[in-house]
Amino acid sequence: AAAAKAPVKKNPKVANVSVQLEMKALWDEFNQLGTEMIVTKAGRRMFPTFQVKIFGMDPMADYMLLMDFVPVDDKRYRQVTNTWYAFHSSSWLVAGKADPATPGRVHYHPDSPAKGAQWMKQIVSFDKLKLTNNLLDDNGHIILNSMHRYQPRFHVVYVDPRKDSEKYAEENFKTFVFEETRFTAVTAYQNHRITQLKIASNPFAKGFRDCDPEDWPRNHRPGPLPLMSAFARSRNPVSSPAHQNGTEKDAAESRREFEREAGGTALHQAEAAHQQLMSRVLSPALPGGGGGLVP
Repeated sequence: AAAAKAPVKKNPKVANVSVQLEMKALWDEFNQLGTEMIVTKAGRRMFPTFQVKIFGMDPMADYMLLMDFVPVDDKRYRQVTNTWYAFHSSSWLVAGKADPATPGRVHYHPDSPAKGAQWMKQIVSFDKLKLTNNLLDDNGHIILNSMHRYQPRFHVVYVDPRKDSEKYAEENFKTFVFEETRFTAVTAYQNHRITQLKIASNPFAKGFRDCDPEDWPRNHRPGPLPLMSAFARSRNPVSSPAHQNGTEKDAAESRREFEREAGGTALHQAEAAHQQLMSRVLSPALPGGGGGLVP
């Protein structure tokens, strides 16, 4: 039998890098319900936003940060709702083989490249990343198939100053996968509990939290929400000085996106109060492991 390929020894500039997922408790709550992310033709931002805290970089070395999304499996899914008296239960069923693969794209953090000291001094947020189902997208958004499951991957790439750096490409990057961030791409939320949790934890959803307070999941009632407080107290979620205070334009765009996302389902909150929590989706291991990304 052919010998397995020996693992590539990583450059010391990335070998000691470690990453901590921010808002992990919120990601865990979504994951227990079966996280769904909206994809649209124009592109939609993710919520929760993918944010990390980075440790172990060389403060004076240059790094690029990027993300990509890989299929969890080779299946396409559909949502089935069963009604029994006043109670509802939803589940995902396999609807067939996956659609043809979408164009593989990566999203570079807009501050790349930057010194390790800059990346490590504050939370790094991928709040500009958008998901689309438009195969002809020319805006650089991540293209995904609706009703398919995906795993986000985060990559740290050392910018090697050597002239022949391409020979060391596999040594100069490190990949991080947080399984609690996997999700199903949808054009409209299939699970009303996901809608409720997004309304309860999204900072742009104040208007939606003012009605039907008994419909909210436990620990997400209107008022001083623990997760909202943690979200607000977190260190600045953006990672460049130019973005530190945000802009009115970004805030308005995020608010409009949320209203489009949740407005169409807000009228169903009373029905959603009877819905049982969706069983946690147990997906097979990612194909191909850490992948062979070559920047």
